[in-house]
Amino acid sequence: MRLFIFLLLAGACFLLYRHWSRQQTKAKLLAQPLSQEERETVEDAVPLVKRLPPELRLQLEGKINLFLNQVKFYGCNDFEIDDRMRLSIAAQACLLVVNTDSWYDTLRTILIYEGAFKSRNIEQEGYVITEQETVRIGESWARGPVILSWEHTEKGAQHHDGHNVVFHEFAHQIDNLSGHTDGAPLLHRNHDFADWKRVFVSAFDRHHNDVKQGRRTLIDAYGAQAIEEYFAVVVELFFERPIDLQYEEPEVYEQLSQLFKLDPMTWQ
Repeated sequence: MRLFIFLLLAGACFLLYRHWSRQQTKAKLLAQPLSQEERETVEDAVPLVKRLPPELRLQLEGKINLFLNQVKFYGCNDFEIDDRMRLSIAAQACLLVVNTDSWYDTLRTILIYEGAFKSRNIEQEGYVITEQETVRIGESWARGPVILSWEHTEKGAQHHDGHNVVFHEFAHQIDNLSGHTDGAPLLHRNHDFADWKRVFVSAFDRHHNDVKQGRRTLIDAYGAQAIEEYFAVVVELFFERPIDLQYEEPEVYEQLSQLFKLDPMTWQ
């Protein structure tokens, strides 16, 4: 009996020590700035970073360190991964969480193709199962992995036209922190879900109707497929074309500003 109690206490102490050790490592990484070479690489690969206020840039560098310590990158079809690719993707992913406590806790793997890749979708309706092969530039799976085309990742980071595959796929990761990818991410304590739902459901319905009627829209037509895709495409606009999004959908912009605790319109 004594031996059992001793082993139980020893196991509990070990778990507590491991948790403490992880927290210490996390705190150290978050407080650690990038090297000058890494900083220059990030600024060159992701020019948007240079517009961040100084305090956010320091926070971003710490979160990039934490991200790179947690996530492994793998090239598909013999595609070789280098530090520029890792830093570029980490910087873009961390921009979404730079000013909040949200984190990609379950993400451990990012797969990178050189360009667009083929993906198989299996759908079941009753007893009928259909399999369809589609060409994609990005995919996000619940609890990971995230799959990206480097060609489109690099282009999206360089051109602030409202199309950014990393922002899109990591918006899905943020969305899924609630347990479901449904356009309703976890909100902060003072962020009212009823307001979020009212704003996003009505905005999605408007967008869906505009696309159905063939009207040209600021928001990518892909967002009309489902409300979770609408959420992802407006996140792209929020970071890359904030003034246009605020003009077109001011309430959507305000809800995203509360979610990310950011106001990109003020970034110089």
